Amino acid sequence: MKKLTHLNEEGRAKMVDVSEKPETTRTAIAHSSIEVSQQLYEQITNNQMKKGDVLAVAQVAGIMAAKKTWDIIPMCHPIPLKGIDLSFNWLQEDNRWILNIQSTVKTKGHTGVEMEALTAASVAALTVYDMCKAVDKGLIIGKTYLIEKTGGTSGRDYRR
Repeated sequence: MKKLTHLNEEGRAKMVDVSEKPETTRTAIAHSSIEVSQQLYEQITNNQMKKGDVLAVAQVAGIMAAKKTWDIIPMCHPIPLKGIDLSFNWLQEDNRWILNIQSTVKTKGHTGVEMEALTAASVAALTVYDMCKAVDKGLIIGKTYLIEKTGGTSGRDYRR
């Protein structure tokens, strides 16, 4: 049976010791989405929201979230992030619009950045919700998932 790395000898949670792992370049790409009405789509894309430029604020929020992941996810290590980017892409389905959010996070370190990429995409979607809820509380945040992970010592990259 494989030993669980996040449990100590007493069976209690611990942060994994990564000090002996070599530094490698690591990247992670994650996805989230939020579904909005036609009215909200038009207001967002025409920069007519009272709270300001929704996508600009969501972009900054996602970047800030990636940098603070270790503060909110208990077993995450503080990681020196080397790059964070978010991109947005609209897709229409019937009378609803889906904003696809993709985050890319990169580091050179002892552990991966999957949680940072997932946190960035999630917080960007939550920020869109926050900035738009006064107009429509029926927004739907969609699936959030890891698209790709590269780097590390195992040699096993992941692609969805």
